[in-house]
Amino acid sequence: MMQLADNEVLQLVRAAQAGNREAFGRLAVRFEPIVFAIVLRRLRNRSEAKEVTQDVFLQMMRKLDQLRDPERFVGWMKQVAVRMAINRAVRRPHEVVTGTDTVSALKMDRANPLESLMQKEDAGRVRGGLSRLRELDRQTLMAFYFEGQSLKEMSDHFESPIGTIKRRLHTARNRLKEELVAAPAPV
Repeated sequence: MMQLADNEVLQLVRAAQAGNREAFGRLAVRFEPIVFAIVLRRLRNRSEAKEVTQDVFLQMMRKLDQLRDPERFVGWMKQVAVRMAINRAVRRPHEVVTGTDTVSALKMDRANPLESLMQKEDAGRVRGGLSRLRELDRQTLMAFYFEGQSLKEMSDHFESPIGTIKRRLHTARNRLKEELVAAPAPV
């Protein structure tokens, strides 16, 4: 951040510590994308990350008076976000499979090791195809499909308009498809 931005944040933190809810609201609006990105990286689930992001700001609002050094607000905020994301990931209930269709599908998968082997080979081919792409194409596909970034987040990350990101995704998908078609099938 620039020095002026640091001073503005410091003033907002001090005002929020003095009980100014509007100042805290401005801090929340300003830093929500950063907290969301931190939490999403840990949880890899957008709806859960949104929920935890809200919880982070509630926790920070309750504990802001305990922050002794307002200059350390950003680092403290990031620590709270990481800790709460880890807590959520650890306490996340295990997924329970219900429904006869799902159960019968699971039984069928176990009975067919050939299908499992073919899926692993396909995953290996996709990884190989990705490794042969240009860096920007690979980064674009990884950000969207593996990191779960939204078009807006990618626009911010790559410092490009959303329309450009959409075009890059389309182009990168086509190039990956070409790589997969051109690659020899495993023996």
